[in-house]
Amino acid sequence: MTPPRILVTGGAGFIGSHYTRALLRDPAARVTVLDALTYAGNRDNLQPAGAHQGFRFVHGDIRDVAAVDRLVAGSDQIVHFAAESHVDRSIADGRDFTETNVVGTQTLLDAARRHGVERFVHISTDEVYGSLPSGTASETAPLRPSSPYAASKAASDLMALAYHRTYGLDVRITRCSNNYGTHQYPEKLIPRFVTRLLSGRTVPLFGDGSHVRDWLHVDDHVRGIELVRTQGAPGEIYNIGGGTALTNKELTGRLLESCGYGWEMVDRVPDRRGHDQRYAVDYGKIRAELGYRTARDLTTALEETVRWYREHPHWWKPLTEAAAR
Repeated sequence: MTPPRILVTGGAGFIGSHYTRALLRDPAARVTVLDALTYAGNRDNLQPAGAHQGFRFVHGDIRDVAAVDRLVAGSDQIVHFAAESHVDRSIADGRDFTETNVVGTQTLLDAARRHGVERFVHISTDEVYGSLPSGTASETAPLRPSSPYAASKAASDLMALAYHRTYGLDVRITRCSNNYGTHQYPEKLIPRFVTRLLSGRTVPLFGDGSHVRDWLHVDDHVRGIELVRTQGAPGEIYNIGGGTALTNKELTGRLLESCGYGWEMVDRVPDRRGHDQRYAVDYGKIRAELGYRTARDLTTALEETVRWYREHPHWWKPLTEAAAR
């Protein structure tokens, strides 16, 4: 059986590149990556994918109707990662988040409907559920986004579901916990703290550090996405969690220890506007229906992640230097 032609949007970013490389372990895979190569997209993330005979990279924007139409016409399935994703940036200016995350997603959905794409996997986030007082959010929990980023993702989720209900498009949505791993752009908490500490700089901890996040290794996330793509059901939402909730203060302590520093390297900074206190997802559905299990132990995988950044300054130093200009 010939493998489907898969279009991966945002495939040069952190999670998208891990997913693309995983697909290309199959010598027969046929994968096209569409990426705008904004600040968080990096062609180096896709090495050594360029040597695969079934791989193609296209530099383009998901809001470009003509370019998207051409690519979708030659695709059987779409896995949609492309998004503006940094909360702090969305608080400073939310326009790009609405345009990319909502209008860009609708552009892809329209093209998928026109060309009869057989499957559309939409990658979302646990942030659409908003802050939880306790416990976990299931797929049926109300959407209560706090930031412009989370609101734009919630809107794109609803748009995708509307295309399933109105047009019968096979849409499957995943909502993941906070990801970590190699090749993550150093604006997110773990790579930001690690690269700053490796450079001998202090790290900024919001408020009292009591905010809780569930941490999911990107490899486990990729496995979950593949289960949804290959075995999931149309019109369904699947939470993908790591089962490793930590306060930001607890996580900071682990990173300090891994980098050989103490709490003197921590700057307490005023809390972020609208900062959600707790994210945590109930991922019992994907476990029960698709057999999802996490494989990466947080302690070991976090040490591996820190070691990768320590051994690859040539990857992250140009990014941190460019951001500082």
